[in-house]
Amino acid sequence: MSAKTFFPRGATQKHRTATTRPRSPEIPINGHGCHDIAAVMTYSKFAGGFLTLVAGRSMYTLYSMQRSGNSYKVRLALAHLRVPFRLVEIDILKGESRTPEFLAKNPNGQVPLLEAAPGRYLAESNAILWHLASGSRLRPENRIERAEALQWMFFEQHSIEPNIGSAYFWLTLVKGGRELQQHALEDWMEEGNRALGVMEKHLKHHRYFATERYSVADIALYAYTHLAHECDFDLGPFPAIRAWLARVEAEPDHVPMHWQPAQVVAAE
Repeated sequence: MSAKTFFPRGATQKHRTATTRPRSPEIPINGHGCHDIAAVMTYSKFAGGFLTLVAGRSMYTLYSMQRSGNSYKVRLALAHLRVPFRLVEIDILKGESRTPEFLAKNPNGQVPLLEAAPGRYLAESNAILWHLASGSRLRPENRIERAEALQWMFFEQHSIEPNIGSAYFWLTLVKGGRELQQHALEDWMEEGNRALGVMEKHLKHHRYFATERYSVADIALYAYTHLAHECDFDLGPFPAIRAWLARVEAEPDHVPMHWQPAQVVAAE
């Protein structure tokens, strides 16, 4: 298990120490729940990634697995919101989410897990997304549109993650997983393709899944859908989904699943 704090390429020692020298708490708060970027943040974008330096608020700590689609959702949302965070990499395949120390934070023993405030932990990827997006452009303001976003986020956890997500996990992450789960593959393929068909029908008439603009609903659905081709699913029959994936990837501050910062320092 390793911990990293993100810094931009070329950051000076002055920049690096800024995170440990809090400024005035009276610095204005922006719509993302952070201190105003113009007032206290140095923002740097490079190689499709993001990094921030911020003072005056506690930094999120995210417990995440790099190749987990659910963990990727949270990293992607934080990137879009330009919110700084401390990353603790958890390898669930090595049992690192089942240690007494981790189970004290999340008794369910799963990632992602966000320390949203000192000693307060949020589990479940879509609950974390909903929290992070509060007050931002990623979470709809209209009551009905918020419900529509939640509708698609529930759909993702009910129809996409258990099928495409399970196929991805066993076929790409677990050695010998195909043989171990041969009995489940047919059901995953059938139900996963049915779920993709539901998404395709919606996207034939809409550019996004809620509010007609990019939102947390798209982030939730994108994470495993964009991996479908890696676990035996064929997106060829779903042109509207393929076009939507391209739109998501063209969004400002999008970061790919494999993204790693160019420079990191070890967290204390």
